[in-house]
Amino acid sequence: MSQALHDLLDLLDLERIEEDVFRGRSGPALVPRVFGGQVAAQALVAAGRTVPADRPAHSLHAYFLRPGDPSVPIVYTVDRMRDGRSFTTRRVVAIQHGKPVFALSASFQTYEDGLDHQATAPAAPDPATLPTAEERLTSYRHLTPEIAERFLASNAAVDLRYADDPPYGRFGEPREPRSQVWFRTNGKLADDPLLHVCLATYVSDMTLLDSILLAHGRGGWAVNDVVGASLDHAMWFHRPFRADEWLLYDQESPSASGGRGLGQGRIYTQDGRLAISVIQEGVVRVPR
Repeated sequence: MSQALHDLLDLLDLERIEEDVFRGRSGPALVPRVFGGQVAAQALVAAGRTVPADRPAHSLHAYFLRPGDPSVPIVYTVDRMRDGRSFTTRRVVAIQHGKPVFALSASFQTYEDGLDHQATAPAAPDPATLPTAEERLTSYRHLTPEIAERFLASNAAVDLRYADDPPYGRFGEPREPRSQVWFRTNGKLADDPLLHVCLATYVSDMTLLDSILLAHGRGGWAVNDVVGASLDHAMWFHRPFRADEWLLYDQESPSASGGRGLGQGRIYTQDGRLAISVIQEGVVRVPR
């Protein structure tokens, strides 16, 4: 296990303050605020720790309310909304400086047999043939060393491999609003289904809005040609998966207007099983 992954797992191991109240810290981020994927993953950890282990998470719906302050802890309060025979529902509010910065609703379900079909996995290059994040960044001479270092530090726990150049790698050239990324953690994980779901939640916020930027030839927040922030985030967990094995994140943007952009994605296992569906809307503004 890499040190960066060890540190991320430490961030997700929330401190229990009292019944249904937890406290978390923040790690490095690309911009000077708490990374949205981190607060979403930590909130799901808090919810999951109040649910029986035989009820895995099957969906989450969340709103980012205020920018998080990375210099102070985040307190997560869990509301036990419902404990049914098959489904369990939790609501989590993340608080800093006495105000909510994030709100999440998550649902958990006991395993059931039922109808089964899925969308076919799209064609994608083998992840082993793609350059690592470090290899890509060192080839982009237009990025300053500071930006490259921030990228690597914020993504160090995850092996993230773009099928094509990311927005910041070839901007000024509008492209089709689609993006594919392979990812897995930089190290093996324990056999805890909640841990794998939480790590996929963490990664799901890293690249989903990329396809919006591609459509307009924008490089993104790293090169300061747009201002962006996540507004809301939804995920549905369809089938078991491991976050320490290759997962294909197939993403697209069907719309951008009114200073907002929508990203939607499907995450497949390497053998083609549809594991997760994701939808997110974010603020995407062009500075005057």
